[in-house]
Amino acid sequence: MTEVQVLLDGLGIPESPRWHNGKLWFANWIGQEIVSVDSDGTADFTPTPVPTERLMGWSIEWLPDGRLVTTGDKIRRTETDGSVTVLSEQSANEIVVDDRGNIYLNGADFDFAGGEAPKPGYIKVLTPDGELREVASDIQFPNGMVITPEGRTLVISESFAGRLTAFDIQANGDLTNRRTFADGLGPDGICLDAEGAIWVSTGGSSVVRVANGGKVLQRIDLPEHRAPFAIALGGPAGTTLYLATVEWHADQPITDNLNRLVTGPRGGQILTAQVDVPAVAA
Repeated sequence: MTEVQVLLDGLGIPESPRWHNGKLWFANWIGQEIVSVDSDGTADFTPTPVPTERLMGWSIEWLPDGRLVTTGDKIRRTETDGSVTVLSEQSANEIVVDDRGNIYLNGADFDFAGGEAPKPGYIKVLTPDGELREVASDIQFPNGMVITPEGRTLVISESFAGRLTAFDIQANGDLTNRRTFADGLGPDGICLDAEGAIWVSTGGSSVVRVANGGKVLQRIDLPEHRAPFAIALGGPAGTTLYLATVEWHADQPITDNLNRLVTGPRGGQILTAQVDVPAVAA
């Protein structure tokens, strides 16, 4: 059985974890902070470049040139001098960036936290020259995304459908050849390893490593009521699995869980586990 350890505690809702420049970085929802943490648990908490109107539903990623992009009520880029540029008025949940600087963003136009009836979501691409266009629709609550190292495939979590969905990436940034990568899951934030398998949540207090086609290669169980919202691979050898988790009770309404996370004690945690297959080489 894989041992799971607590790296960081007392967080709001940790989301969008990324291994970058020798540290784990993530968005600390509710606290409106971007957190970086060393492998030993030493953390720095930095306010978001511009406070977003959304306590929840924003993420971080870096462009190929090293500039930080944040989502939320708008898409913003932090420049090398610390100033902030609005790239688009488009609100967004998760993002991923390809080697050409295309920003893929997703969202769904309904109030999830407020209990509004779900609507199908989308994936859009924001190109380096500022063009924004929709490249996929009818996504059943879009969540985490990954792009394969050669830049040919994008995989997205469709949380409400319980599946990972793959697309071919065209030279102009369009997405084609929609297909199922794996199903029967409870996917949220995901990460890709060096063998092309994806770490993903099951919908309960566990995560699995799945191959293209859906074969489960490994499973890691977490403490009861500890839900993994997002996952990243990193660490000195690339074999540390970082799990951004919160206390979650599946027998309670979603709004009750979210309200407790906003108003109650900060119980978000970053957990770690050691795995055999490393992250994709940078």
